[in-house]
Amino acid sequence: MDKRKSDPYQGFEQGPIRPPSEADSLLIRLTRNCPWNQCTFCRVYKKGKFSLRSVENIIKDIDLLHSYIKRIKQIIKPGGYADSEVINTLYNSFEEKDRVAFNAAMNWYAAGMRSIFLQDANSLIMKPDDLVFVLEYIKKCFPNVDRITSYARSHTIVRIKQDDLKRIGDAGLNRIHVGMESGSDTVLKKIRKGATKAIHIKAGIKVKKAGMELSEYVMPGLGGIDYSIEHAMETASALNSINPDFIRIRTLAVTNGTVLAEEVGSGTFEKPTDAMMAKELRLFIESLDGIDSYIKSDHILNLFETINGKLPEDKEKMIGIIDRFFDLEPEQRVLYQIGRRMGFFRGPDDMDQSPHLEQVKKACEHYGVTPENVDTVIDELMKRFV
Repeated sequence: MDKRKSDPYQGFEQGPIRPPSEADSLLIRLTRNCPWNQCTFCRVYKKGKFSLRSVENIIKDIDLLHSYIKRIKQIIKPGGYADSEVINTLYNSFEEKDRVAFNAAMNWYAAGMRSIFLQDANSLIMKPDDLVFVLEYIKKCFPNVDRITSYARSHTIVRIKQDDLKRIGDAGLNRIHVGMESGSDTVLKKIRKGATKAIHIKAGIKVKKAGMELSEYVMPGLGGIDYSIEHAMETASALNSINPDFIRIRTLAVTNGTVLAEEVGSGTFEKPTDAMMAKELRLFIESLDGIDSYIKSDHILNLFETINGKLPEDKEKMIGIIDRFFDLEPEQRVLYQIGRRMGFFRGPDDMDQSPHLEQVKKACEHYGVTPENVDTVIDELMKRFV
């Protein structure tokens, strides 16, 4: 089949999401949506159909970005200021105009042009030869980039030959983000992840062996109340076998329109409270052993954004942050929980001299937030971020 006929070029494309750690990255779309798209907790790609973009169209996007960057460099010096009139004049100077691509190029230039993220949910599903070609072309156009990264599924990674994975890494892909979510086979089956603990471990080891950095995402609360302990300990066990470069925390948020939301409504899934998930997170961190990964809690959904450190030396410090939460009186815990989700606090210590504490108190009084109903309020607040 002629790819050009099956995938006509309709202009520069960008997908819906990227990891928070890729906020300053240039986004280049290789595939559309998610080839699996069955996870019960996720609604991101539910309205979209998966498709591979043709290599030809990906190259057109890269060429367009490259032409914009080249011209931007001539007009705006690094760190320099450009008002809206300068930017509009610059944009109108191009023969081929695409506002989305131009804005992407401008934002990337302002951020220093150090990293690129390949969208959407699973770039490694491309044929290895095609992916290598695209990566080499990116490096040719942007030779000073430090990092090229992508999401990938464990199930996809285990099916790639090790030699091909090494070729992909050598071509420039130097970090992979994998949504492990859980290491418990029970939980993985319930959430329809399409992977097992063994598959996650095998995939993680293959990525490391290929010389690429590995970020594994875990989701406290995903086992519900019934499987909270198993979820924590089996996830830690899987990660102990992999020793990823990064372990990233993404606390469960149940969003409308997902299968998991239906399960909550029917009573077949019971979401743990903040306090329960904090205890689960403590057990998880305590169970990590024999690895030197970095733990990153870099998302607004997380109760503790200050849990960041390297294992094993920072383990006690990270556990101590959770313990300080439990040292708070119930009313103080409520203030912290609400203030955290309002974006005012990053960790329990932030409450001590925060200029926002009175504002949080007034908000709690106005909405009648108490230790008894705080988790219901939190659930609604968290829906804003997913």
